[in-house]
Amino acid sequence: MSATQALYIEGIGFWASSLPGWEAARAILRGEAAPPATPQTRPAPALLPPAERRRAPDTVAVSLEVATRACEMAKRDPKQMSSVFASTHGDLAISDNLCDTLAKTPSLTSPTKFHNSVHNAAAGYWTIATGCMKPYTSLSAYTFTFGEGLLEAASQALSEGDPVLYVAFDIEARGPVGTMQPSRGVFAGALVLCAEPGERSMAKLAFDLSDSDHAQPSQARAANAALVEGNAIANGLPLFEALADGVERLVVQPLAPHLNLRMQVTPVVTASTVAQSRIQRA
Repeated sequence: MSATQALYIEGIGFWASSLPGWEAARAILRGEAAPPATPQTRPAPALLPPAERRRAPDTVAVSLEVATRACEMAKRDPKQMSSVFASTHGDLAISDNLCDTLAKTPSLTSPTKFHNSVHNAAAGYWTIATGCMKPYTSLSAYTFTFGEGLLEAASQALSEGDPVLYVAFDIEARGPVGTMQPSRGVFAGALVLCAEPGERSMAKLAFDLSDSDHAQPSQARAANAALVEGNAIANGLPLFEALADGVERLVVQPLAPHLNLRMQVTPVVTASTVAQSRIQRA
């Protein structure tokens, strides 16, 4: 087991088809509200101009939405933060469309769709829309994507001593590609991570690495897990469930077949979190 490290969460962004936004998701995950009767349409990120907003693929729309909300909650300027974007598959819907077009009518291949198909498209849109010149990382680690992305963001925050934005997302897969690499619905989460506690700290993450013989990966409660079932990055839900519960809890996130990221999630009570809690209850 590695030495324990700690960092702090200042902002949360969240969006899923049945958990539309952190405020709604928090109540639903706690069992205090019912999920919407029908899956919600994707969010419309205000960062983009109207024309770009309409043309943006689902990966861009949902990742920019949660990233914006996390920065707003943390009261952090996006221009001043490095970021880590993690997605298991990127935009499989566009990849499927491109493959179909190349097979049938290659001369009609859309440069815009190709531009949006690359794995770092969402990160690129974010830095352009916010005017951020800080470094960003875009990564994939297949079924271990959420944990590996979180570890990368945590490592950057601790080594550099500056806040880091972490964004993880996956969307619905379509067509033949989707039969090989399935993913259902839309699920995205974002966290602003800091090495030091502050007045906006919401939770402390004390984490270390352990082999899988010591602890199995955490599972969300069955009713909550069903809301994102089948999404390629759904194994990230237990952390957001712990943050929604607001109680101390151990969350174990897989990093590799025999390696886990163990996180002790502890709420941090400050004047700002008390005020925020009162607003959410009102």
